[in-house]
Amino acid sequence: MGDVEIFYDQLAADYHLIYGDWDATVDLQGRTLDAVIRSTLGRDGVTVLDCACGIGTQSIGLALHGHQVTGTDISRMAVERAGVEAARRGVEMHTRVADMRSLPFEDAAFDVVVCADNALPHLLTAEDLRAALGEMRRVLRRQGLLLISTRPYDRIRESRPTSTAPQIHGSGSSRTITFQLWDWHSDGERYDLEHYQVIPDDDDWNVKVRRTAYWALTQGQLTDFASEAGFEGTAWMTPEQSGFFQPLLTARTPA
Repeated sequence: MGDVEIFYDQLAADYHLIYGDWDATVDLQGRTLDAVIRSTLGRDGVTVLDCACGIGTQSIGLALHGHQVTGTDISRMAVERAGVEAARRGVEMHTRVADMRSLPFEDAAFDVVVCADNALPHLLTAEDLRAALGEMRRVLRRQGLLLISTRPYDRIRESRPTSTAPQIHGSGSSRTITFQLWDWHSDGERYDLEHYQVIPDDDDWNVKVRRTAYWALTQGQLTDFASEAGFEGTAWMTPEQSGFFQPLLTARTPA
Protein backbone atom coordinates (compact mmCIF):
# COMPACT_ATOMS: atom_id res chain seq x y z
CA MET A 1 0.00 0.00 0.00
CA GLY A 2 2.95 2.29 -0.60
CA ASP A 3 1.03 4.42 -3.08
CA VAL A 4 -1.83 4.82 -0.58
CA GLU A 5 0.59 5.98 2.11
CA ILE A 6 2.14 8.50 -0.27
CA PHE A 7 -1.29 9.70 -1.42
CA TYR A 8 -2.46 10.53 2.10
CA ASP A 9 0.92 11.86 3.22
CA GLN A 10 0.67 14.35 0.36
CA LEU A 11 -2.98 15.18 1.08
CA ALA A 12 -2.82 15.47 4.88
CA ALA A 13 -2.07 19.19 5.11
CA ASP A 14 -4.86 20.10 2.67
CA TYR A 15 -7.42 17.40 3.46
CA HIS A 16 -9.77 19.78 5.26
CA LEU A 17 -10.12 21.81 2.05
CA ILE A 18 -12.22 18.99 0.57
CA TYR A 19 -15.04 20.26 2.81
CA GLY A 20 -16.76 23.60 2.96
CA ASP A 21 -16.56 23.48 6.76
CA TRP A 22 -14.40 20.65 8.12
CA ASP A 23 -15.26 21.37 11.78
CA ALA A 24 -18.97 21.06 11.00
CA THR A 25 -18.27 17.83 9.10
CA VAL A 26 -16.39 16.39 12.09
CA ASP A 27 -19.37 17.17 14.32
CA LEU A 28 -21.96 15.81 11.88
CA GLN A 29 -20.16 12.57 11.07
CA GLY A 30 -19.30 11.96 14.72
CA ARG A 31 -22.91 12.58 15.74
CA THR A 32 -24.22 10.30 13.00
CA LEU A 33 -21.89 7.39 13.77
CA ASP A 34 -22.50 7.87 17.50
CA ALA A 35 -26.24 7.44 16.91
CA VAL A 36 -25.64 4.19 14.99
CA ILE A 37 -23.38 2.88 17.76
CA ARG A 38 -25.82 3.76 20.54
CA SER A 39 -28.83 2.31 18.73
CA THR A 40 -26.97 -0.90 17.92
CA LEU A 41 -25.07 -1.56 21.14
CA GLY A 42 -27.51 0.13 23.50
CA ARG A 43 -24.83 2.01 25.42
CA ASP A 44 -22.43 4.93 25.13
CA GLY A 45 -18.80 5.55 25.96
CA VAL A 46 -17.55 2.43 24.16
CA THR A 47 -14.03 1.67 22.92
CA VAL A 48 -13.65 2.48 19.23
CA LEU A 49 -10.86 1.77 16.76
CA ASP A 50 -10.89 3.93 13.65
CA CYS A 51 -8.45 1.92 11.53
CA ALA A 52 -8.33 4.47 8.69
CA CYS A 53 -8.58 7.66 10.71
CA GLY A 54 -6.89 10.05 8.29
CA ILE A 55 -6.74 13.51 9.87
CA GLY A 56 -9.53 12.58 12.31
CA THR A 57 -12.81 13.40 10.58
CA GLN A 58 -14.70 10.48 12.15
CA SER A 59 -12.43 9.63 15.11
CA ILE A 60 -12.38 13.14 16.60
CA GLY A 61 -16.15 13.40 16.14
CA LEU A 62 -16.68 10.13 18.01
CA ALA A 63 -14.30 11.18 20.79
CA LEU A 64 -16.22 14.43 21.16
CA HIS A 65 -19.32 12.30 21.76
CA GLY A 66 -17.77 10.50 24.71
CA HIS A 67 -16.23 7.40 23.16
CA GLN A 68 -12.76 6.08 23.95
CA VAL A 69 -11.19 6.33 20.51
CA THR A 70 -7.96 5.02 19.03
CA GLY A 71 -7.12 6.24 15.56
CA THR A 72 -4.72 4.46 13.22
CA ASP A 73 -3.77 5.07 9.62
CA ILE A 74 -1.08 3.96 7.19
CA SER A 75 -0.15 7.62 6.60
CA ARG A 76 2.18 9.05 9.22
CA MET A 77 1.43 12.60 8.13
CA ALA A 78 -2.31 12.06 8.50
CA VAL A 79 -1.92 10.44 11.93
CA GLU A 80 0.27 13.29 13.15
CA ARG A 81 -2.30 15.84 12.03
CA ALA A 82 -5.13 13.85 13.64
CA GLY A 83 -3.27 14.02 16.95
CA VAL A 84 -2.76 17.77 16.61
CA GLU A 85 -6.40 18.38 15.68
CA ALA A 86 -7.65 16.26 18.60
CA ALA A 87 -5.41 18.11 21.07
CA ARG A 88 -6.56 21.46 19.67
CA ARG A 89 -10.13 20.49 20.56
CA GLY A 90 -9.21 19.18 24.00
CA VAL A 91 -9.99 15.60 22.99
CA GLU A 92 -8.10 12.62 24.39
CA MET A 93 -7.46 10.25 21.50
CA HIS A 94 -4.71 7.69 21.06
CA THR A 95 -3.13 7.66 17.59
CA ARG A 96 -0.53 5.50 15.88
CA VAL A 97 0.64 4.54 12.42
CA ALA A 98 -0.65 1.11 11.42
CA ASP A 99 -1.68 -0.93 8.39
CA MET A 100 -5.25 -2.26 8.70
CA ARG A 101 -4.01 -5.62 7.40
CA SER A 102 -1.83 -6.03 10.50
CA LEU A 103 -3.29 -4.16 13.47
CA PRO A 104 -0.95 -3.76 16.49
CA PHE A 105 -3.54 -4.63 19.15
CA GLU A 106 -4.46 -7.61 21.28
CA ASP A 107 -7.44 -9.79 20.48
CA ALA A 108 -10.86 -8.51 21.57
CA ALA A 109 -9.56 -5.02 22.39
CA PHE A 110 -12.46 -2.90 21.05
CA ASP A 111 -16.24 -2.69 21.07
CA VAL A 112 -16.41 -0.98 17.65
CA VAL A 113 -14.18 -0.85 14.58
CA VAL A 114 -14.77 1.96 12.06
CA CYS A 115 -13.35 2.01 8.54
CA ALA A 116 -15.07 4.94 6.86
CA ASP A 117 -14.93 7.26 3.86
CA ASN A 118 -14.12 4.67 1.18
CA ALA A 119 -10.86 3.58 2.85
CA LEU A 120 -11.28 -0.20 2.54
CA PRO A 121 -11.53 -0.15 -1.30
CA HIS A 122 -7.90 0.98 -1.45
CA LEU A 123 -7.21 -2.75 -1.02
CA LEU A 124 -7.10 -4.08 -4.56
CA THR A 125 -6.92 -7.85 -3.99
CA ALA A 126 -9.13 -10.41 -2.27
CA GLU A 127 -6.11 -11.49 -0.22
CA ASP A 128 -5.63 -8.00 1.22
CA LEU A 129 -9.36 -7.57 1.89
CA ARG A 130 -9.48 -10.87 3.76
CA ALA A 131 -6.42 -9.86 5.80
CA ALA A 132 -7.92 -6.49 6.79
CA LEU A 133 -11.38 -7.84 7.65
CA GLY A 134 -9.77 -10.70 9.56
CA GLU A 135 -7.82 -8.20 11.64
CA MET A 136 -10.93 -6.12 12.31
CA ARG A 137 -12.73 -9.29 13.40
CA ARG A 138 -9.80 -10.29 15.64
CA VAL A 139 -9.58 -7.02 17.58
CA LEU A 140 -13.35 -6.81 18.18
CA ARG A 141 -14.95 -8.17 21.33
CA ARG A 142 -17.87 -10.58 21.30
CA GLN A 143 -20.91 -8.95 19.75
CA GLY A 144 -18.65 -6.13 18.64
CA LEU A 145 -19.77 -3.76 15.89
CA LEU A 146 -18.11 -3.20 12.51
CA LEU A 147 -18.90 -0.01 10.57
CA ILE A 148 -17.61 0.40 7.00
CA SER A 149 -18.59 3.09 4.54
CA THR A 150 -17.84 3.16 0.80
CA ARG A 151 -18.91 5.06 -2.24
CA PRO A 152 -22.23 3.83 -3.76
CA TYR A 153 -20.39 1.49 -6.09
CA ASP A 154 -23.39 -0.53 -7.24
CA ARG A 155 -24.69 2.58 -8.97
CA ILE A 156 -21.26 3.85 -9.97
CA ARG A 157 -20.32 0.63 -11.77
CA GLU A 158 -23.40 0.93 -13.97
CA SER A 159 -22.00 4.06 -15.64
CA ARG A 160 -18.29 3.99 -14.71
CA PRO A 161 -17.81 7.78 -14.63
CA THR A 162 -14.45 9.22 -15.59
CA SER A 163 -14.58 12.32 -13.40
CA THR A 164 -16.32 13.99 -10.48
CA ALA A 165 -17.95 17.40 -10.55
CA PRO A 166 -15.73 20.21 -9.23
CA GLN A 167 -16.36 21.17 -5.61
CA ILE A 168 -15.82 24.87 -4.98
CA HIS A 169 -15.51 26.09 -1.40
CA GLY A 170 -14.88 29.53 0.00
CA SER A 171 -15.17 32.81 -1.85
CA GLY A 172 -13.00 35.42 -3.48
CA SER A 173 -9.29 34.92 -2.95
CA SER A 174 -9.90 32.00 -0.54
CA ARG A 175 -11.70 29.78 -3.04
CA THR A 176 -10.48 26.21 -3.47
CA ILE A 177 -11.50 23.75 -6.17
CA THR A 178 -11.37 19.96 -5.82
CA PHE A 179 -12.16 17.34 -8.47
CA GLN A 180 -11.12 13.83 -9.51
CA LEU A 181 -10.33 11.99 -12.75
CA TRP A 182 -10.96 8.22 -12.88
CA ASP A 183 -9.35 5.75 -15.27
CA TRP A 184 -11.11 2.37 -15.15
CA HIS A 185 -9.16 -0.87 -15.47
CA SER A 186 -10.13 -3.47 -18.05
CA ASP A 187 -11.86 -5.59 -15.37
CA GLY A 188 -14.46 -2.85 -14.93
CA GLU A 189 -14.08 -3.00 -11.13
CA ARG A 190 -10.89 -1.13 -10.30
CA TYR A 191 -9.85 2.38 -11.24
CA ASP A 192 -6.92 4.72 -10.96
CA LEU A 193 -7.74 8.10 -9.45
CA GLU A 194 -6.11 11.49 -9.88
CA HIS A 195 -7.13 13.91 -7.13
CA TYR A 196 -6.82 17.58 -8.09
CA GLN A 197 -6.85 20.53 -5.70
CA VAL A 198 -6.60 24.06 -7.05
CA ILE A 199 -5.54 26.30 -4.16
CA PRO A 200 -4.97 30.08 -4.10
CA ASP A 201 -1.31 31.06 -3.98
CA ASP A 202 -0.80 34.83 -3.69
CA ASP A 203 -2.11 36.19 -7.01
CA ASP A 204 -1.98 32.82 -8.76
CA TRP A 205 -3.24 29.24 -8.37
CA ASN A 206 -1.33 26.22 -7.06
CA VAL A 207 -2.48 22.93 -8.62
CA LYS A 208 -1.79 19.82 -6.54
CA VAL A 209 -2.28 16.35 -8.00
CA ARG A 210 -2.21 13.12 -5.98
CA ARG A 211 -2.71 9.60 -7.37
CA THR A 212 -4.06 6.36 -5.96
CA ALA A 213 -6.31 3.41 -6.93
CA TYR A 214 -9.55 1.82 -5.72
CA TRP A 215 -11.54 -1.39 -6.06
CA ALA A 216 -15.19 -0.45 -6.67
CA LEU A 217 -16.67 -3.17 -4.48
CA THR A 218 -20.41 -3.70 -4.73
CA GLN A 219 -22.42 -4.13 -1.55
CA GLY A 220 -22.84 -7.80 -2.38
CA GLN A 221 -19.10 -8.33 -2.79
CA LEU A 222 -18.25 -6.61 0.48
CA THR A 223 -21.05 -8.44 2.32
CA ASP A 224 -19.60 -11.75 1.13
CA PHE A 225 -16.10 -10.81 2.27
CA ALA A 226 -17.42 -9.74 5.69
CA SER A 227 -19.34 -13.00 6.11
CA GLU A 228 -16.27 -14.99 5.08
CA ALA A 229 -14.28 -13.15 7.78
CA GLY A 230 -16.75 -14.35 10.43
CA PHE A 231 -19.08 -11.38 10.79
CA GLU A 232 -22.80 -11.91 11.29
CA GLY A 233 -25.97 -9.93 10.63
CA THR A 234 -24.40 -7.87 7.89
CA ALA A 235 -26.68 -5.10 6.68
CA TRP A 236 -26.43 -1.87 4.70
CA MET A 237 -27.87 1.49 5.69
CA THR A 238 -28.52 4.14 3.05
CA PRO A 239 -27.52 7.75 3.75
CA GLU A 240 -31.21 8.50 4.20
CA GLN A 241 -31.44 5.83 6.92
CA SER A 242 -28.23 6.59 8.79
CA GLY A 243 -27.63 10.28 8.11
CA PHE A 244 -24.07 9.40 7.07
CA PHE A 245 -22.92 10.67 3.70
CA GLN A 246 -22.07 7.23 2.25
CA PRO A 247 -23.72 3.79 2.33
CA LEU A 248 -22.82 2.20 5.66
CA LEU A 249 -22.22 -1.50 6.27
CA THR A 250 -22.96 -2.75 9.78
CA ALA A 251 -21.99 -6.20 11.04
CA ARG A 252 -21.45 -7.95 14.37
CA THR A 253 -19.03 -10.50 15.74
CA PRO A 254 -20.53 -13.69 17.17
CA ALA A 255 -21.67 -13.80 20.80
